[in-house]
Amino acid sequence: MFLLINLFKHKTPTLKPLLPSLLSNLPPTRPMSQSTSIPKKLERVRDHGYDNYMEIEKKTRKVLKFQELILSLPNQTLPISRLDLLARRLGFKQHESGAFVLKFPHVFDIYEHPVQRILYIRLTRKALLQIEQEKQALHAQIPDAVTRLRKLVMMSNTGRLRLEHVRIARKAFGLPDDFEYSVILNHPQYFRLFDARETRNKYIEIVERDESLAVCAIEKAREREYREKGIDAEDIRFSFIVNFPPGFKIGKYYRIAVWKWQRVPYWSPYEDVSGYDLRSLEAQKRMEKRAVATIHELLSLTVEKKITLERIAHFRLAMNLPKRLKEFLLQHQGIFYISTRGNHGKLHTVFLREAYKRGELIEPNDLYLARRKLADLVLLSPRKANLDRELVNYRRDREDEMEHSRSKFVENDFRNFAVEDNVGKDGEGEDDLDMHVGSDAGSDFTDEDDDCLETADTGRAQ
Repeated sequence: MFLLINLFKHKTPTLKPLLPSLLSNLPPTRPMSQSTSIPKKLERVRDHGYDNYMEIEKKTRKVLKFQELILSLPNQTLPISRLDLLARRLGFKQHESGAFVLKFPHVFDIYEHPVQRILYIRLTRKALLQIEQEKQALHAQIPDAVTRLRKLVMMSNTGRLRLEHVRIARKAFGLPDDFEYSVILNHPQYFRLFDARETRNKYIEIVERDESLAVCAIEKAREREYREKGIDAEDIRFSFIVNFPPGFKIGKYYRIAVWKWQRVPYWSPYEDVSGYDLRSLEAQKRMEKRAVATIHELLSLTVEKKITLERIAHFRLAMNLPKRLKEFLLQHQGIFYISTRGNHGKLHTVFLREAYKRGELIEPNDLYLARRKLADLVLLSPRKANLDRELVNYRRDREDEMEHSRSKFVENDFRNFAVEDNVGKDGEGEDDLDMHVGSDAGSDFTDEDDDCLETADTGRAQ
């Protein structure tokens, strides 16, 4: 044992002078560089413009529930005594519904019944007008809704989608509640409904593909960018419009990764990829970018260029979308924005960033504008509602005073007319009557009338 220890003591110093010579004989190595590919996991950077938009929509969503409740009742009125009971079905806590209704006097009107002397709630005239405008805009854009549904079904792998999945997302795509009849069954040249034998689910199937509709919104945007800004065709051939949120850190290597990703070719969302070999690394990159293009086109088909992540997940299998949709979308925060506001973090709303500017849609449509009018009513100050009530009451008081004075004036005229009639019967005032008739230059009397008067006078004299 002692000999081994001495042996190691003598060998260790002999290795130290050999280390520099050994390291010098090794081949030169390249310095370590960071990856130039987009990271798989990125933290979400908040954009307050979209979050504030969702905070307003959270209020309008509750208001819509109350509106549907009031419109479903007889006479479209709700007694205050039943408000708390019915509001609990909508998710309100005890005694919370009354305070909520008082916050929005431009939408809900509280009045006292003239006979029963009970307080009731009804919708204001402005709220009823907004509902009517939204209905008219919804029915006016049914031809556009037919085209949107055709494009949506064409993006599926098999040319069919479950009816229930479309029904859940009907409001986002601008489809009416009875779209099964007004859109699908009324257009048999485009759609076909059938029941699947295996699952007993109803499916919407496209009758015939129209290749003229197989043009994505991003392709039109690229053409517009090419014509207006004169960008090189090779640079924008497969690129997307990228606008990162404020505060998003863009490093040198991440910028290079985005530049490389923008030039990766991909298959169109309307193209059938069942015949391609998708096992290679290049094919997987193309499919990942195709998923971005599919979600981009899906959002472009919506009315407000936004939809919840849970609605997109319903079309995941039919459109070859990845499993972890949230992580996938966070890799492309310059194209999409995910907001968790509006429903206590339970729902995730996906926005198309290029379609919005300062919290407003760049190219609004009539249905979007009609829906935003409800948000305008929600945001109006209650003080303005009180002022409007005072003005209405002032006008009513003025009208009552004018009506009262008008009735007095008519009553006095009637009394004067009765006095003059009595004077005429006594034979007095005939000279006054003749004087008035003779002085009427614009009178309606004609020569025939004068002849009749003369005949009557001669008859009296005889």
